[in-house]
Formats: sequence, C-alpha cells, structure tokens
Amino acid sequence: MKIRLVRGSYETARGDLLAVALPEKRLPAPLKKLDRRLGNLLSAAIRRKEIAGKPGDMLYLSAPGLPVKHVLFVGIGKPEDLTLDRVRQAAGRAARAAQDRGLARVSTDIADRAVKETSPAEIVQAVAEGFHLSTYRFEKYKSKKNGKPPIGQVTLLFSKTPPRGLAGAAERGRTIARAVLWARDLISHPSSDMTPRDMAGEARSMARRRGKVAVRVFGRDALRRLKMGGILAVGRGSDEPPCLIVAEYRGRKGRPVALVGKTVTFDTGGISIKPSAGMDQMKDDMSGGAAVLATIQAAADLGLPVHLIGVLPAVENMPSGKAYKPGDVLKSMSGRTIEVLNTDAEGRLILADALHYAATLKPELIVDVATLTGACSVAVGNRAIAMMGTSREAMDALKEAGERTGERVWELPLWEEYEDLIKSDVADCKNIGDRSAGTIVGGIFLKPFAGKVPWVHLDIASTAWTEKDLPYVPKGSAGIAVRLLMHFLEKRLGRR
Repeated sequence: MKIRLVRGSYETARGDLLAVALPEKRLPAPLKKLDRRLGNLLSAAIRRKEIAGKPGDMLYLSAPGLPVKHVLFVGIGKPEDLTLDRVRQAAGRAARAAQDRGLARVSTDIADRAVKETSPAEIVQAVAEGFHLSTYRFEKYKSKKNGKPPIGQVTLLFSKTPPRGLAGAAERGRTIARAVLWARDLISHPSSDMTPRDMAGEARSMARRRGKVAVRVFGRDALRRLKMGGILAVGRGSDEPPCLIVAEYRGRKGRPVALVGKTVTFDTGGISIKPSAGMDQMKDDMSGGAAVLATIQAAADLGLPVHLIGVLPAVENMPSGKAYKPGDVLKSMSGRTIEVLNTDAEGRLILADALHYAATLKPELIVDVATLTGACSVAVGNRAIAMMGTSREAMDALKEAGERTGERVWELPLWEEYEDLIKSDVADCKNIGDRSAGTIVGGIFLKPFAGKVPWVHLDIASTAWTEKDLPYVPKGSAGIAVRLLMHFLEKRLGRR
C-alpha cells in the first residue's frame, strides 16, 4: 500500500473511493458543496437519522457527479472532542470498507484534521497506521484466498500544500504497522508451526534481514547452567524443548532498556489442565514475546537511538509423565524457591527466570509484557492493559503513550498487604493466591525477580485477542503493545 500526500479537494480527488471525515452536528462549507454535487443525498440521510457524524457512523454512496466512483462518509464526532485514536479509527473504518468492496484506490481528507496538542505529523502517522492495521488478513492456511484486490494506493488530501516532513510520518506509520502485522502473524500460526524453536528461528531471521540485531538462543543445557528452574520445569512436559531467546538492538551506547515477553507457544494448563472449550486460542499465550520481537524490529527499522534487549522465555506447557506437578518446589535463577500449586500459572514461573536474567544485564528499566492472568479481563475489561510496577516515571509515560496509541493502560496497586496471598509454608513463595486480586497477585509474584531495577509489568491477557472486528484490529490476534512500547521509547528519548 502506497500513501501519497497532495493538496486537493473533494472535486479533484481521483480513485475508486473518496473517504470523507464527517463531523457531528455540523456541515462545513466544503461538505455542503460536496453534498450538492451528490444531489443532497448526505443532508437527506442526516434528516432521516441514517448518519449523524458520530464515531462509527458510515454512509456509502455512488458518486456519478465526481471523478471518484464512490463516496464514504465516516463519522468522527464533535471536532473539539477529536482524539488521535478517533482519527486512527476513522482511517481504519474507511480502509476496511474499501477492502471489503475491492476498491484499490482511495482518497481521503481524514488526515487534514486538527487534534488538540497533536502535530500534523502525528495525525498522518495515525492515519497510515489505521489503513495498514485494519486491512490485515491471515490466510496462510486457506486453500482459497480472498479474491478481492488489496488497497494499492491511498491519497491523503490537504486543503493546503502539506510540508515535506509529513511523507516521513506516513512511512513511519507504515513501518510500525508492519511490525504489528508481523506480531499478529506469529500469534496467528497454529502452535504446531510456532514452537519455541520456531520462535527462535523467527528472531534469527528478523536479525539476519536487518543486520542491526543480534540474537542468542539458550537451549536446555544452557538453561541448566544458568539454573533457570522455572523455564526448565514448565517446558519439561513437552517434547518441544524450551529455550531463552535474547535479541539485542544497539542503536546507541549505554545501559539498555530490557523488554521481557512471555512466550508460551501453547498452554494446555499442564497437569492443571484447562477446559477444552477455547483451548485452541492458547496459541496466543506467546503474544508478549511476539510484541517484544516486533518492537525490536520496528526500532531497528526506524534506526531509533536506543539500546534494547529483548528477553523471551519460550516454552510449551504440556501434561505428560515428565511434566511438573502441583506440589513441586522449584528453584529459580535468582535462588528464590517457588511452591507450585497450579501448573496453569506457568507464565510467572518462566518470567521469574527471565526477569532475573534481564536484571543481571544492568538495564536502566525492565518492562515485561505478558498474557499473564485470566483475571485481567475481570479487573479491567477487554479495552485496557493492566499495569503495575516500581517506576512511577515509566508508568506515567506508558499511560500517556496508551492514550496516544489507543493501547490504553490502567494501573493496579502493588500494596504490601497483597504479599501475604503468596506466602508458602514450604518455599519462599507460591505461584497462586486465593481467588481474590488475581491480576495484582501476578504482579506481586513477579516484583522480587526484577530486583532493584526499575520495572513495569503489562498484563495483556484481555487485549491480546479480539473476538470481533474493531476499527483497526480485525478479529483474532491484536499485536497489542508494539505501538505502545514504540511511542513510549520515542518519547523517552526526547526526555533525556
């Protein structure tokens, strides 16, 4: 998909579809003129209350009086309430409408909007992201592909000549979106084709293609030498060997930011086996690892001046005669011992080793991304990432990044009182508490393994997968947290 920026109007737009941003309860003069060219069909639809300009509203019309074939009006709400993510959503809705109808050339004025405290470059990037992200298809395993042509060209219309720098913003949006789509691909593969070894292979391939990323993979023998008892135990029940994938992008000298991603390529629950209903979705339990790899790819492609180290503990959690069991006591790399009460709380066990390993690299910050707790959807629903941590600065910055990217986060407390919930009679801690505060308990469990390094935990369990189409996230894997982390990292560079 090529995106170009031009000075133009509704009357000069070319292509198969003109996507027009429609504000709520008002028609500016250019829209009134366009309405007249369309035989007043828009104003008639407004009177019939078929469209009001609210976010999510859409009206599709043929356009015999214009150089384009069709016009799509996309509601954006009241102009004073317009946000960056509403712009991204409007672009996503327009793109999907075009794709569904097989319209390959689109012109739109969605990027020619004003958003409070937002630069034109940010708006153009958001529109580019919306177009690329919403048209994602995962068709590798379909014998009959979707026959409709993809969108080949998007023309962004501006009432004034757009500055040259805006073309770079569109390319930036495409690069970040490409990383998100790669993460979605990794997650969407069946687990038989995305094992821990396959994840390691994907990381190596990404590194080879770029030449800016170094990847090391620690196999079972190396894990034993490192005394990573959590990763070894969880991986013990599977014929697929566990591994620790470490990917480093050195865009500058100095201490790194460590990104740790939970990478359970399939989670049966182990001996504490899950119900069969919905277990097929457990291929998405490596969404955190996919997000970390994709973030490193995007940072390398954009040449960000940042030092990143991604740490991915990769396992398959299976029941077998070799599997770890409830009642087992594990010794983690840090020396902290863990009583296992539920083998389906395996993510925190592998993250315990990964967090401690990341801390030994002396980073300035650790951020872990994990589909950690089923309780997350109860705590914050399916529109927010649960966040906990020890760095106020980083958490505030991630909250800001979430608002800008639409990948919003909500902080939960790590109060000392919750530590009692994981006290064990036979070990230093146990891997689950009672039924209360499940998402918080997950964070409480992880906290000691980061040591004294500033740390933030992002639980993406309720946002990693969507059961219905969202404006720029088709049903299935979301590739969540890539754009969140990229915005966070870029803003962090500006604050130095």
